[in-house]
Amino acid sequence: MTTNLPSEISSVSIDFTDIQTTFANGFDHNHPPDPKLIDACVHCGFCLSTCPSYRVIGKETDSPRGRIYLMDAINEGDAPLSSASVQHFDSCLGCLACVTTCPSGVQYDKLIAATRPQIERNHLRGLGDRLFRKLIFSLFPYPNRLRLMLAPLALYQKLGVSNLVRSTGLLQRLAPRLAAMESLLPNITAKSFQDSLPTVIPAQGEKRYRVGMILGCVQRLLFSEVNEATARVLSANGCEVVIPKSQGCCAALPYHQGQEAQGQALARQMIDAFEGTNVDAVIINAAGCGHTLKEYDRILQNDPNYRDKAAEFAPKVKDVQEFLSAIGLTATLHPLQAEPLTIVYQDACHLLHGQKISLQPRQLLRQIPGVTLREPIDAALCCGSAGVYNMLQPDVAEELGQQKVANLLNTGATLIASSNPGCSLQILKHLHQQNRTVPVIHPIRLLDASIRAIGLADLF
Repeated sequence: MTTNLPSEISSVSIDFTDIQTTFANGFDHNHPPDPKLIDACVHCGFCLSTCPSYRVIGKETDSPRGRIYLMDAINEGDAPLSSASVQHFDSCLGCLACVTTCPSGVQYDKLIAATRPQIERNHLRGLGDRLFRKLIFSLFPYPNRLRLMLAPLALYQKLGVSNLVRSTGLLQRLAPRLAAMESLLPNITAKSFQDSLPTVIPAQGEKRYRVGMILGCVQRLLFSEVNEATARVLSANGCEVVIPKSQGCCAALPYHQGQEAQGQALARQMIDAFEGTNVDAVIINAAGCGHTLKEYDRILQNDPNYRDKAAEFAPKVKDVQEFLSAIGLTATLHPLQAEPLTIVYQDACHLLHGQKISLQPRQLLRQIPGVTLREPIDAALCCGSAGVYNMLQPDVAEELGQQKVANLLNTGATLIASSNPGCSLQILKHLHQQNRTVPVIHPIRLLDASIRAIGLADLF
């Protein structure tokens, strides 16, 4: 691994002769990467310095430009969809920083989104890889299944087994991916087993809007306080909040990894859950979920029964910070502590690059009396979480997590604001590794505390 960029990035020639396998399949005809989108890339190299996998691995084939070359070669039959080629696509975090950076407007997001289902359909992964992915996608998108796992995991923590496992390093040596998953596990509390929010929460004062609210999967179990704060802040600012109990996963985790059929099924379930609720907007407080929800029209574009429903649903989806910034806060805000509070805001990739939301969270935080914001270097660089990437590609994610936390700490801020549960878990993990206890809190919880005039210390 290296974080040093090669000195020459203006031109490239890639030799695919090393990409060989007995499974020399190519892409099928079901929405392969679009040659027109591929041809939009002029190979300028602007994407390289912003690509996290390239910055860590240092190989052209692990950059957006290199992957576009590889997509084209597979399309043209010049390279197979092999284990060697697949690993270069797997190394992509899907952070979309290259989309933001590209001066030619290359839609790399659509290219990688088309490639990943092709891999799952046309490439046979190794047995261990298949089993681990099966575990992830059979568990994490289903909150009720995940909740069943929490009781033994809580006992695992309470008995101190987790400390023993981490101190010995045995799991890391035997099963690095499982060790990566275990290392992200936060402290499990009684709240993880509760669904305390009602179906409808009335607006406080004059009702300005009627909004739906999505609870998420990991968010509702491990960060339930974020959902509770979201509902209170919306209500305090004149919103009636509707929370359908039949909602499930937004589909982000499986869909971003090419599990197309599963992602589409979950998207249909979500649309059905909000059908007939007559809401003005559908609110989400997790960055990765929001990006996928806003793409339902593309995800279900070939479904004749849901195409129109998805096209109506997707524009209604709003990140909670995006929505509050647009409608304006009406609730009074109070200081969070007697002395000034210095905060560094952590940009989640699918909020910054995927949804183009950056100013709104900062504008809201600055409205809290006594808050000062500081900006880290490399603010737009991924923390390494990227959905389930830190479990599937733990080595790259480890280096990115270390870099991110170092940059956040170097601001001197006493609190980190993070708008995505995956980012929060990744940052907390690396803070712990560096023996630092800086709190990581969703911005909506800070707004909630400010509205309710409760001290920052009461949030812990």
